[in-house]
Amino acid sequence: MLEEQFKVRFYETDALGHVNNTVIPGWIETGRLPIFDFFGAMSGETISLIVARLEVDYLRPIYFGKPVTVKTFVMRLGNSSFDIGTEVWQDDQCCAMGKTILVYFDYSEQKATPLTADIKQKLSALAHPEYPIDA
Repeated sequence: MLEEQFKVRFYETDALGHVNNTVIPGWIETGRLPIFDFFGAMSGETISLIVARLEVDYLRPIYFGKPVTVKTFVMRLGNSSFDIGTEVWQDDQCCAMGKTILVYFDYSEQKATPLTADIKQKLSALAHPEYPIDA
């Protein structure tokens, strides 16, 4: 599992004093960036990862002035796609949960391509300690 800590910036809050809902997907994206290192150089001309789906459940407000921790983990490994889970924590409470489906995509062939055994092994190491990976 990966963990990243963020300071809530004032401009990320709304008139009610909590983090705007549009900010959370950005934190989710930043939390999963280290996973891209497993895939080496990617481009829109060769093979890359594409986001097929992003879901966010907003559980409780997040406030300015207190740090948040974004926990990122692998939930499922498929043939050419995998699911990333994300939890956003503040004050020891889970405030948001996300799920992102990423597809390993070959742009030259315009189709999904299988994940290698090496990549699957690296992704497996990012399992949540409390949840097994679905295969």
